[in-house]
Amino acid sequence: MTPPARVAVAQLPLQVGRAAGNREAAAAALAEAAAAGARLVVLPELVNSGYVFSGPDEARALAEPPDGPTVSQWERLARAHDLVIVGGFCERTADGVRNSQALVDPGGLRAVYRKAHLWHDEQDVFTPGGGRPPVVETAIGRVGMMVCYDLEFPEWVRAAALAGADVLAVSTNWPSSPVPAGERPVLVAHAQVAAAANRMFVAVADRCAAERGVGWVCGTSIIGPDGYPLAGPLLQDRAAVLVADCDLSEARDKAIGPRNDVHRDRRADLYDGRRDVTNTEKKGRHTS
Repeated sequence: MTPPARVAVAQLPLQVGRAAGNREAAAAALAEAAAAGARLVVLPELVNSGYVFSGPDEARALAEPPDGPTVSQWERLARAHDLVIVGGFCERTADGVRNSQALVDPGGLRAVYRKAHLWHDEQDVFTPGGGRPPVVETAIGRVGMMVCYDLEFPEWVRAAALAGADVLAVSTNWPSSPVPAGERPVLVAHAQVAAAANRMFVAVADRCAAERGVGWVCGTSIIGPDGYPLAGPLLQDRAAVLVADCDLSEARDKAIGPRNDVHRDRRADLYDGRRDVTNTEKKGRHTS
């Protein structure tokens, strides 16, 4: 059983080409979260670089290796404040530029995840990742990692859940789109469903401040294993740090009643994508 932990998510006003200012904003948010007693802090996607690039060359110029100034700063702050920090950064690798996410704790860099599902113009800029989302055993519990559009693929979220994630740390830059009156942005709904379907916590760090004409959902939130928000969604275009106390041990219990369990009840024998269910059923009808 893991003890309750205070989780924080930071919504930051990021801008392309202002790496030093972006890092300062992240550092200030991390200090605020630590002062509020947080043990895990999630930062948005692409903290060092901003998001709305003019093209691949600009992204490449802003990219850093994992031992560059951004992740190194997070390592120092994790040691200083006894934090687990998960944040997104534009990563330079030997085979291209990646939309990546780092997890650091007082012991240093623990994992780097590279976004597997690239959204829209990201496909012109980034090389997609080829590895499953890591789940890292930390002092506060098991932290899964995911970036933005990845969250919209239930099988990808399930992979992290089946690997034992107590909390899924999602770094995102959700572009805004029209929302019908009285409705919540569907991207926030994706996060709520991910939490409920897997009985785990989901911590989403979105961003704010329009960038080159693009606005943002500002959907920063912390969601419990029942699918309901513990903090947020903020849905306001401003910098903020949200915190919630999360008993991560609750995510180890997948029961949703006396006879049902969201993992045990899976019918993996029926989920093989190579099986053409429609044709099999048609054949059965034709021969009956």
